[in-house]
Order: sequence, then C-alpha cells, then structure tokens
Amino acid sequence: MSAMMSTKANYASKCRRFLALSLIASRVGFTSFPAVAGETLTRVQSRRLLNCGVSEGRVGFSYQDAKGRWLGLDADFCRAVATAVIGDAERVKFIPLLTAARFVALRSRNTTWTIGREAGLGVHFVGTLFYDGQGFMVPGKSRAKKVADLKGAKICVTERTTSEENLADYFGSSGWRYQAELSKTMEESSRKFMAGECAAFTADRSNLAAIRLSVPDGARDYVILPEQISKEPLGPAIKRGDEEWLVLLKWIYFATIAAEELGVTSKNLRSKTQTKTDLRLAKFVDDSGAFAKQLGVNPGWVRRIIESVGNYGEMFERNLGQGSALKLERGPNRLWTQGGLMYAPPFL
Repeated sequence: MSAMMSTKANYASKCRRFLALSLIASRVGFTSFPAVAGETLTRVQSRRLLNCGVSEGRVGFSYQDAKGRWLGLDADFCRAVATAVIGDAERVKFIPLLTAARFVALRSRNTTWTIGREAGLGVHFVGTLFYDGQGFMVPGKSRAKKVADLKGAKICVTERTTSEENLADYFGSSGWRYQAELSKTMEESSRKFMAGECAAFTADRSNLAAIRLSVPDGARDYVILPEQISKEPLGPAIKRGDEEWLVLLKWIYFATIAAEELGVTSKNLRSKTQTKTDLRLAKFVDDSGAFAKQLGVNPGWVRRIIESVGNYGEMFERNLGQGSALKLERGPNRLWTQGGLMYAPPFL
C-alpha cells in the first residue's frame, strides 16, 4: 500500500504533539456516557489535583529538567488551569502520553486542531496555544535547499501524525514520489535521520528546532528548510460532554492573552491594579468575583493565573522565545495588535 493510501486509511487515529488535556479531561469521565455539566470541575476541585497529559521530552513545550520538574508552554498552561481551578499552580500531575495513545486517553494532549479530530474523535479544542507549521530538516551538507529538491528521497516521519498525512498530501498533489521511513515516536524518527537513514526529517518546525538543539553543533550540522507545507494550530483538547469545563478552560486561555493586551505582567500586576481608574482592567482582573461565580471558581482566578505563569507573551518568551534555548520568533503568535493571530474576546 502506498504511503498516501496508508495514511488516509488511518486518518481517524492521527495524533501529534499534544497537550493532553486529559489534562484537562482530568482523566475523569472516560466512560461511554456523556458527562453531566460541571462534572469535571467538581471532581478536580474535590480531589485538588489536575491530571495533565503531555508529550514527553518536547523542549519548549513539555519536558522535565534535571530535578524532574515539568517545564514548557504546555506545562505552564496546565499550571494556569490548576491555579484558577484549585488555587495552587503546583497541584498538577503530569502524565506522559505516547503519540499513538493521546486521543485514546481522552476518549479513546497540545495537538493540531483539525476538523477530523474535533468532529470525528469526540473532542473539543480549547484554543490555539501555538501557531506552528510543518517543515523539513536536512543535513548541513545536503544539496537540498528547498522541498522540491527532496523528490524521490527517503523522508523520516512519525507514523499516525498529521505530519505523515501532510507529507503524503503535499508530495502527492505535486506529483512527486518519495519514500516514507515511518517510526512510532519522534525520538525514533530523529535517531534514524541523524544516523543517515533518511535524506530529510519532517515534523512541526518547533519540534525540528528542539531536536536540532539537542545535539552538539546541531545548528551547524542540520538545516531547517525555509518552506512550510501546512498549518499546525496546536492547542489543548478535552473530551466532549462537559460544556462548563470547556467554557472555563477557554477563558483561562483568553485571560493570558488579554493580560498581555492590557500590559499586565507577573511583575506589574499589583502596581497596575492598585488604582481603579482603568475600568477595562478592573473588569478583567475580576476582583468582584462576578465572572468567577459564573465560571465556578473562587474569586481572584485571573490574579492567580498571572502571578503563577504570567501573560501569554511571558509564557512564550520564557519557553520558546528569546529567553529560551530555542529562541523562536513569535511570528503569528504575536498579539493581533502587533500583526499576529493571538486575540481574546472582551471581558465584559
């Protein structure tokens, strides 16, 4: 069976780097009946622990430091949920999930938002935590300077991911032949590529940057081609059936973006909110608890989020931007006021 036919046949199983809001499904309600409204929130609050499914070893997104502490953009979002819901950002149990098991854990972790997943796999996406795109990495000595130069080549790719699907679609629509070298995990794909078994390695560009960073002289020895062949809006997903939980998570996500829009950071939160003259800011921090009551959490939820993980810009810069080892440009992950796509509805 061709690589394209194989990929199409298995579409319902497609998974990728995924902030498994099993996290946020909190590993409850994985039974066949729909959740009662508010069920997830009630269970998380009663046991005072949020289970968060994450990809393991993804620098910048979800990985453990030398002391075993989980770091990254996905880990920060898990902590934002925990502090808003429970009142303690550290009340999170991080659960590493293999690529192929991510949606099984939810119903069946941050993953690409597609119609097939939302409509066909019984999940809801909370929002886009990171706008990414699929690219290709080649050895520095390679003659390939653009994707078209990879016609007929063997390409390493992780099976049952949107990367496999996109590779088949892009090369197939261009009429180019290629040989897919499939692996069960991204780690296995990268090992094969670096061992010289493939002419190129394809994955999300952020993953390629992280993998290149993990090897000595990686920036010199490996080149990420400039082209991008797909849109990869990565975000947390939860199982269907608990609309109250979905609404709460959306507004936790929006709170990090709105804070940046309003110029509120983890460092200036207290000073900026000492006066009540800025009515937009006063409504946003929700000290009255009006929104908190509607969402089912304790007052001060916005303050707890910003004090714990900062606004979206702080999260990005610390984990992916200039303050991180990856040093990625924000690109479409900038605020809408700065030409990007990050946008929060009004807190009114």
